[in-house]
Amino acid sequence: MALGTLQNAGPLHGHEIRRIAEVTSVSNWGGVSVGALYRELRTMDEDGLVEPVRTEQVGRRPARKVYRITSQGEAELRKLREEAVTQVHHGTDPFSVALLFTRTSDLPTLLHLLQRRRTAVAAMRDDIDAEREALSKGGAIGPLDEAMFRRRVMQLEAELAWHDELDKAIEASTAAPADTTQEDPQ
Repeated sequence: MALGTLQNAGPLHGHEIRRIAEVTSVSNWGGVSVGALYRELRTMDEDGLVEPVRTEQVGRRPARKVYRITSQGEAELRKLREEAVTQVHHGTDPFSVALLFTRTSDLPTLLHLLQRRRTAVAAMRDDIDAEREALSKGGAIGPLDEAMFRRRVMQLEAELAWHDELDKAIEASTAAPADTTQEDPQ
C-alpha cells in the first residue's frame, strides 16, 4: 500500500500516506495495518525500498521525513503486485468455524443469528454499491476502482445466494421425516 501510494502520488511523508489509507479505509477491506505504517516506512528505508528526499516542518509540528520510492522499491512493488493478483488467498473464517461446531439443538438460535447476518450482508452490499455509484457519478474513481467496488458487491451477492441455500438445507434437515410405514391390508 505504501509503495503503491508513493509510486502513484510521488514523494510523501508518513502522515500523508496514513491519511490516504484512512480515507480509503484500506485497513477494513485490504488487510493493511495503518498503525504499523511508520515502522514499515523505517524498515523499507533500511531495505532500500524507499528513501528520504527532504524533511518538512509546519509550525510547531514535529519535522516529517518525505519519502520516495526507489528503483529497488519499484521492483519489489511489481513482485508484490504480481503475487497479490495471481495468487488466491484464503484467510481465517470464524463464521465457518461457528457453523461447523453448532449442535442441532442450537439451530433455533443459529437461524436467528443467520437472519441478522443476512441483513448485515445485504446492508453492506447496498452501502458499497451506493458509494461506488456516488463516486463514479462524481468522477472521483476510475475504471479499476469501480471494478473493485463491483467485485465486492458481487461477492456479497454470492454470500446472500449461499444464505438462501443454507436456509433450504437447514429447513430440509429439521423437517419431520415422512411416515414411510405402510398399513397392513389385513
